[in-house]
Amino acid sequence: MATHEDLVDNISTPTEGIPSIQSLIYVIRGKQVMLDSDLAMLYQVETKNLNKAMKRNEKRFPDEFCFQLSKEEFDNLKFQFGTSSSEKNGHGGRRKLPYVYTEQGIAMLSAVLRSDIAIQVSIRIMKTFVEMRKYMANASLLYQKMNAMEVRQIAFEEKTDARFEKVFDYIASHEESNQKIFFEGQVYDAFSLLSNLISKAQKSIILIDGYVDLTTLNVMAKKNTNVAVEIFTLPNARLSKQDVTVFNGQYPPLTAKHITVFHDRFLIIDETDAYHLGASIKDAGKKCFGINRIEDSKTIQKLIDKARMQSTVF
Repeated sequence: MATHEDLVDNISTPTEGIPSIQSLIYVIRGKQVMLDSDLAMLYQVETKNLNKAMKRNEKRFPDEFCFQLSKEEFDNLKFQFGTSSSEKNGHGGRRKLPYVYTEQGIAMLSAVLRSDIAIQVSIRIMKTFVEMRKYMANASLLYQKMNAMEVRQIAFEEKTDARFEKVFDYIASHEESNQKIFFEGQVYDAFSLLSNLISKAQKSIILIDGYVDLTTLNVMAKKNTNVAVEIFTLPNARLSKQDVTVFNGQYPPLTAKHITVFHDRFLIIDETDAYHLGASIKDAGKKCFGINRIEDSKTIQKLIDKARMQSTVF
C-alpha cells in the first residue's frame, strides 16, 4: 500500500500503484490541468470532498483556477488515457462530469484543504509543472531552429512579428538589460525570471505588492536557505496568517505586514538591487507588463524606509 511519503516523493518515477505526476497532467483549453479524482488520490481524500472544499471557497477558484469539463472534453480525455487506464484510475464510471484544476488552482487547494499532505503534495506538483514547462520550452526552441528556413517564407506580417519576438526574447534573456518586457501568455518566462531574481538573494528579499497570495509564496520558495523575506501587502490581499505560518514551517524566515501607501510593486534584493514590477507577481505573464531595474541607491533606501515606517501589523 502506498504510504504518505511514497505519494509526496513520487515526481517522475512511478511506483507500484502510484502513477507519476507527469502522467496525470493534461492539456485542456490550452492549459495544463489535473483531474479532481487524480488530485484526490494524491491528497488521500475523496473526490467529492475535494470538490466540496472548492465549492465552499468558490470565490477563490475563478475559471482560470478550476473549471468543469464538458462531455466532449471528458470523452476526448478518456480517449487519451485509454479505457483500461481510465478504469484503473476510477475515471470510467463517473456519473458527473469532473472538474480540472490548473496550477494556480492546485496551489489554492493546499490552502483550503489545510492538511500537511495537501501542502507537501501541492509543492511537489508545482515543481513538476515547472519541469514540464522547461521541457516544452526547450522542445519549442529546437523546433524553431529546425524550421528556420520555413519561417523565412511566411507572410510579411508574420515575419515582422517574429522580428519583434526576437528583440523581446533578447531583452528577456540578457541579465545586463535594465528593462524586460513580457507579453500576454508568457507566464513561464515571467515566473522563470522572477525565480532567478529571488534565488540571487543572499541575505534578504523585500516585496511590496498589494495583491500577494499563495502563488507569490510559491515563487518566494525559490529563495536560498535562511534568506529573510519581508512582504508588504494590502489588508484585503489573499494571504492569511495561516499561509505565513505554513510557509515558515519549511522556508523561514518570512514576515508579512499590511500597507496601503503604495500603488506600484517593488522587489528589493539584499537591500541593494531593486526592481519596479509592472504587475503583481501572482499575475505575471497574464497580460503584457515590464520589469525595470532601479539604479539609484538612495531611491532604493527610501522605498525600504517608507515601507517599514508606514506598515502595520499583519
